[in-house]
Amino acid sequence: MKFVLFVEGHTEKNGLPGFLKRWLDPRLPEPVGVQTVLFEGSQELVKKLPLKARMYLAGPAKDKIVAVIGLLDLHGPTFYPSHLYSAAERYSWAVQYLQSQVNHPKFRMFFAVHELEAWILSQPQFLPPQVAKALPARANDPESVNFQEPPAKLLDRLYKEKLRRSYKKTVNGAELLRKTDPGVSYQKCPRLKEMLDEMLRLALEAN
Repeated sequence: MKFVLFVEGHTEKNGLPGFLKRWLDPRLPEPVGVQTVLFEGSQELVKKLPLKARMYLAGPAKDKIVAVIGLLDLHGPTFYPSHLYSAAERYSWAVQYLQSQVNHPKFRMFFAVHELEAWILSQPQFLPPQVAKALPARANDPESVNFQEPPAKLLDRLYKEKLRRSYKKTVNGAELLRKTDPGVSYQKCPRLKEMLDEMLRLALEAN
């Protein structure tokens, strides 16, 4: 059995299967697969999501699929209604909207708040020491690193200030994600906790 995970970038495609399985597999009677499907950014994912999800959920391997999961950074997409400003409002609206577009019981939509790098910020000991020491207090609550300076932009600014080089998501982000303990991120990032709890529930039901 496997999850099919729709992602918007190469860091997610390469790093998320291992990250998710490190949390899920010890809690399951049998390991679960995580197959990533790469889209070229959030706009393509949103546009092609309904057709692509139904293609997997009605395809020849449908009985081996626990669920199709869509995952986007909350910071980035531009399809939110203009009157929605807060992370909670945008999260709630976008999840309902995209799940209604697919309209299938084995599809779930989740968002990393505000970016996947929030999960990395949950364990600053893996960052370069100069960067870790310069993190603002709000980084202690990783999902509060907000739309104004989301996690990847915060890291990029600190990398440039302290290390004189850019934070590269596909290189630095992927390396840090491999070190990150999903159990610690689970405790510090409530929206990630929601996603992992639901994936665990679905996998146990499928077993």
